[in-house]
Amino acid sequence: MDGKLKRRDFIKKSVGTGAAALMGGGLAWPRSGTGLSREANSKFPDVAVVQSEDYLASTRKAVDLIGGIGRFIPKNARVAILPNTQSAHPGTFTKPDIVRAVVRMCKMAGAREVNCLSWLPEKFWAATGLAGVLKEEGAELKIVDLKTEAFFKPVTLPKGKILREAMIMKELFNNDCLINLPITKDHAGNKFTGAMKNLMALNFAQVNRTFHSGDFKTEPDDIDRLDQCIADLNLAVKPALCIVDATEFITTNGPFGPGELSKPRKIVAGVDRIAVDSYCASLRGLQGEEILMIKKGHEHGLGEIDLKKVSIREVAV
Repeated sequence: MDGKLKRRDFIKKSVGTGAAALMGGGLAWPRSGTGLSREANSKFPDVAVVQSEDYLASTRKAVDLIGGIGRFIPKNARVAILPNTQSAHPGTFTKPDIVRAVVRMCKMAGAREVNCLSWLPEKFWAATGLAGVLKEEGAELKIVDLKTEAFFKPVTLPKGKILREAMIMKELFNNDCLINLPITKDHAGNKFTGAMKNLMALNFAQVNRTFHSGDFKTEPDDIDRLDQCIADLNLAVKPALCIVDATEFITTNGPFGPGELSKPRKIVAGVDRIAVDSYCASLRGLQGEEILMIKKGHEHGLGEIDLKKVSIREVAV
C-alpha cells in the first residue's frame, strides 16, 4: 500500500460521517476494561505527585500512591509503553530512570511482555539513553515505519469535531493496555505538551501533519485547530495509566529545545489524563482552562479539568 496519505484525501475522509456512525461514541481501544473510573479509584487519589531527586524511587512511589501497578496491569498482559524521545536536549525527553521503573513494575505485576512503541528511528532512542534501558530491562523496542500507511489502523471518531478518523499504529492492538509516559514541556503552538499530546506518537505521521495547518504558532484559528485535533485523537485511545515526567522540562523553544529549564523534580501519575495535564499545567503557572487542548478534552468528557474537584496527594521523598 502506498505510504502517502494526501492531505485532500484525509480531509475528505475526516469530514465524512457514514462509516463513523457505525462505531458509536466509545473508545476504540483498549478492548478490555483497563483504565479505572474515578468511582473505582475512590479510596485512592486521582493524581499522585512525588518530588524527589531519585526518579526511579519516586516513579514507584507515585504509582503506589494510586493503588499500585497491579490495579492497572493485569497478570500475563502485553503492555505497551509510550515514552517521549523527540529530542536529546535536557528537559525534552522522558528520563531513562522513569522508563526503567515502569518496565520493572510491569514485570513485577506479571506482565508477559513490555513493548515500547514508536515511529521514530532507533537513533532517537539511543541518543537519550532509552534504548539502553529497554534492552537492560528486557523490554522490546518496536519501531513502525512512519511512512507506511499499511502499518496503521483507521479508527473512526463519531464525536470528533475536526478529526473524524484517526490512524492508530496497528502494533498497539497487539497489546492489552497502554502506559502513557510523556514529559510535560513547552510547545511552539499550544504552549503545552503532556499526556494528551503524547498520543500523537501513535497516530500516522501524515495525519498528524494535517493538525498543523496554516500558522499554528501564532494564528488563533490554526492553534484552535491543532488543539481540537489532539482532543479528538484522544477519543481513539484510553491509556490504562499516565505517568508524566515533570522532573525538569523546557519552558521555551519547545518541543525540541534547547530551552530554559524548570526543575520541579516531580513525577505525576494518574488515570485521568485531563486532571494530570491540568496539574502539570499548574507547574507552569497555568490553569487547565487556559490550554485549549485540555479544555477541549474536558468538553469531550475525557476527564476533570477543575483541580478543586480532583483529589491530589503530593509527597516528597
